[in-house]
Amino acid sequence: MAIGNPRQRAIVALLLLVPIPSFGTWMAMVQAEGPVGQTLFFVAKLWVLVLPVAWLVVIDKRRPALPLPRRDGMVAAIVSGSLFFLAIAIGYWFLGRHWIEPEFMREKAHEIGLSTPVLYLLGAVYWCTINSILEEYIWRWFVVTRCEVLMGRVPAVIVSGLLFTLHHIIALNVYFDGRVTALGSLGVFIGGATWSWIYLRYRNIWAAYVSHVFADVIIFIIGWQIIFAAG
Repeated sequence: MAIGNPRQRAIVALLLLVPIPSFGTWMAMVQAEGPVGQTLFFVAKLWVLVLPVAWLVVIDKRRPALPLPRRDGMVAAIVSGSLFFLAIAIGYWFLGRHWIEPEFMREKAHEIGLSTPVLYLLGAVYWCTINSILEEYIWRWFVVTRCEVLMGRVPAVIVSGLLFTLHHIIALNVYFDGRVTALGSLGVFIGGATWSWIYLRYRNIWAAYVSHVFADVIIFIIGWQIIFAAG
């Protein structure tokens, strides 16, 4: 299947993918809580997982291949990940713990099935492993490379970071007040832009993932503190 020139193909690819996570998150968390919203969220998740591979095969005429772990960019990954870990921990200690209501967070954890230590740890393992690498596959391997075709490396880093932030804003706004949502959204943008830069610099999705997982780990440590230890 032929769709115009590379720039036109990049635009179509972004239009087909970028709005879908925000739509799924909005339906599940805001507009249609319950079975309908959860179904639409699942369909949206499935769409953004399948589209990049389908695009690679049908439009780009290339065979999918699982990238093997490489050491390229791992120093940048560990340094940036450690900085994210510290920044999130410090931000929570000085600001977040005064802004976040533990009882409300416990209620939300119960609603999504993470109200016991075992379930919470299982959720943490999933988000820090499978979900994180899937986000890198979607937003770094697919989205940022299409942005790069359209606008070059530096603008692509910034724009892909903004696009990555959109559905997180919706989710953050459900759980937190405006202060935490704004601060968290800024953190997501900085993280997304950093992981895009790492990917474009080293073309190693595993390096971006390693940096990403540092941030996820400290978020779940803080979540544990709020849900199970605070109060």
